[in-house]
Amino acid sequence: MSKNILVDQTVEVLVHAGFIVSERCDIRPRSFDIAARKGNIMLLCKILQNIDGLTEESASEMLLLADCLGGTPLMIGEKTRDQPLEDGVIYMRYKIVALSIQTFFDYFIDDVMPLVSASPGGLYVPVDGNALKKARLESNMSLGSLAGAAGVSRRMVSKYEEEGMHASIDTVLLLEDLLKVELAKPIDILNPAVLKKNTDLQPPSEKESDAAVPIGRVKIISKETPETAAEQEMLTYVSILGYNVKETSHSPFKAISQDEKSVILTGVSKYNPTVIKRAHLMSSISDVLQTESVFLIDGTSKVKSVDSTAFIEKKELVKMSGPEDLIETIEERKVPEKK
Repeated sequence: MSKNILVDQTVEVLVHAGFIVSERCDIRPRSFDIAARKGNIMLLCKILQNIDGLTEESASEMLLLADCLGGTPLMIGEKTRDQPLEDGVIYMRYKIVALSIQTFFDYFIDDVMPLVSASPGGLYVPVDGNALKKARLESNMSLGSLAGAAGVSRRMVSKYEEEGMHASIDTVLLLEDLLKVELAKPIDILNPAVLKKNTDLQPPSEKESDAAVPIGRVKIISKETPETAAEQEMLTYVSILGYNVKETSHSPFKAISQDEKSVILTGVSKYNPTVIKRAHLMSSISDVLQTESVFLIDGTSKVKSVDSTAFIEKKELVKMSGPEDLIETIEERKVPEKK
């Protein structure tokens, strides 16, 4: 299956499930391919045929953006190394949940949560510790006796009960047979805290061809040019206005700027044809995620806005005295979203 088909299938599932979906990010490098929203649920979806192609840098940026936006990063794929992704199984790459398109469909269309997660040692199931302890006590079994019957240590049974630790599929099936109770705990991929109890997969050997650039509050630039210096200067002005500016390296926008009241997708560049293309994409993402969107222009801009992305020249930015000035200018200039 080609990546384009996989992207189309992902969008089809999301639309069927009632999500609003952004345009596909077709500008490289990119940390995510599409953004989607349904009510309070916001998703940043990365689509790769081989999930081992996700770089640590792209994953870190997806996590950063999801944290700023209050959303969830997900990866939809077809295989890992030379093996197809198993349906109903959750995989992890750099703390990003990865799953097959069928598992994605089952979750969002049929409301069926996966029960199994993959780790280096095999397939594991989150154990419902409360159900296990209750069933053991009702059966008048000690930790030691249950451990002996299941062929695991007493300490492991205690961890299953107290920490909800993952267990192998065979162990869970044996415990369920001994206690006559269901112990497998469904995995909510929108709140996968249970996965943190499991061991993350080792960094894969195959890498996506995205350039690896450290991210954080300010991106580390190996060699500063007049253009990058001007970009940094404008982002500094935004920070001075009262925004927490977190720069990105793998997104259509240069940074995400945030204060207590608003989140702004922030592009920075000289005016050129590529800026228009990026602004269209930023508008689509912004409309879906319900953020603001602005392009800060070093020099003269030929337009005041592109869709819902406002264009603000550097000379205008430096005259602003607070965050309300920036927001008011964005609101005045952007073209209202089409209903």
